[in-house]
Amino acid sequence: MSNQSTYRIVQQNVGKYILDAHVNLGYILVMDTPNTLQQAIVYFSDPDRAFEYAKRFRWPDGRVVCPRCGKAKHSFLKTRRLWFCYECKKQFSLKLGTVFEDSALGLDKWMTGFWMLVNCKNGVSSCELARTLGITQKAAWFMLQRLRLALQDDFFGKRLGSGPNSEVEVDETFIGGKARNMHKHRRDAMTGSVDKDKAVVVGFMERGGKVRTHIVTERRKRNMQPLIRANVEAGTALYTDSLKSYIGLDENYKHEVIDHAVEYVRGRVHTNTLENFWSLVKRALHGTYVSVEPYHLYRYLDEQMFRFNNRKDMNDSQRFKLGMSQIGGKRLTYAELTGKNESPRHDPAGTWEAMPKMWDEFTF
Repeated sequence: MSNQSTYRIVQQNVGKYILDAHVNLGYILVMDTPNTLQQAIVYFSDPDRAFEYAKRFRWPDGRVVCPRCGKAKHSFLKTRRLWFCYECKKQFSLKLGTVFEDSALGLDKWMTGFWMLVNCKNGVSSCELARTLGITQKAAWFMLQRLRLALQDDFFGKRLGSGPNSEVEVDETFIGGKARNMHKHRRDAMTGSVDKDKAVVVGFMERGGKVRTHIVTERRKRNMQPLIRANVEAGTALYTDSLKSYIGLDENYKHEVIDHAVEYVRGRVHTNTLENFWSLVKRALHGTYVSVEPYHLYRYLDEQMFRFNNRKDMNDSQRFKLGMSQIGGKRLTYAELTGKNESPRHDPAGTWEAMPKMWDEFTF
C-alpha cells in the first residue's frame, strides 16, 4: 500500500477506529505531536520517534554539541543512538546533561510520566505512576523528583509588580498533618507553636501573572519583610491579611490590609487568588501525595507552581513542550536527593573530583 493510500485511509477513519491496527499505524505516521495522554503513549512507544522528539528539545537549534566539551565535531552511532566526540574522545547520549541522565528507563516511560506530571491537576503519586509504567515505586519516585527539577524556571530571578498598576497578593499557609491523626509520640513532641510544628510557606501572587512560593522558618517581621522587598518591586499595590508581621510596609508599597475576622473582600483588596492556589496545593498534598517530608516540600511546590502558572492559554501538549524545553543542564542524583551526598562517608561514584579528598584522609 502506498503512502498516499495510507494517508487517505487515515483521513477517513481517524477518530473512528483508533484501536484498529492498520489505522493506528497510519495515525502515528501522520500525527505531528500528541495532544492527549492516549496519543502520547502511542506516539512515544516508537523509540526512534521518542528519540527524535527529545532531540529537538535537547538541541533546539538542531546543532548537536558534546555536553562535556561543547564541541560539535562528532559522529553518530545509529545502532546505539550515541554520539562519539572527536575532541574529548568519549561517547555521549541524548540523556547526558539532562534530568534523564544515568537512567536505564526508556524515553517512552520518561515521556509518559512527564506528560502525566505536568497535566494532572492534582499531581500523580509514585505508586500510581509505578503501576502505570510497570516499574518499581522507588524508580517512579526518583523519576518524579527529577522531573520536578526540570519544572523549575528562571522566574525566581525576577521581581513581581513590574507595572504602575500591578497588584500583588501576599499570604502564608501552614502545611503539616493534623494532631489528632498523629501517633502519640509525635503528638507529645509538638511545641504548641504552629510555626515550629508545621512548615510555613509564603506565597506571592501577581494578579494576571504568576505565583511563587518560599518556605520560611517562622512568620516573624524580621523574616517576612526582607523577603517581600526582595520579591516585590517598590510602589506596587500590596494586599495582605492582618498579620502583624506585615506592619511597616506602607513606606515602600501601597499596602492594603484585609481582616479575615471581619471580611474577605473589600473592593479589589483580597487574597482570594492566592487562597485558590493554596487550595490546589493542599488538595494535591493531602489527596494524592498524602505524606511529604519537609526536606522535599519545595519540589512539590515547584510542580504545583508550574501547572498553575501555565494553566491559561496553553493546552496539554504545549505545557508538555514547555516542560521538555527545560530538561537540559539539570542533574539530580539519588545520593543528592536523599541527602547521602552530605555524609562524610559518601564518595561520588565515577567522579575523579572525589579522589583528592579521599587521598587526603590517608597518611603515609
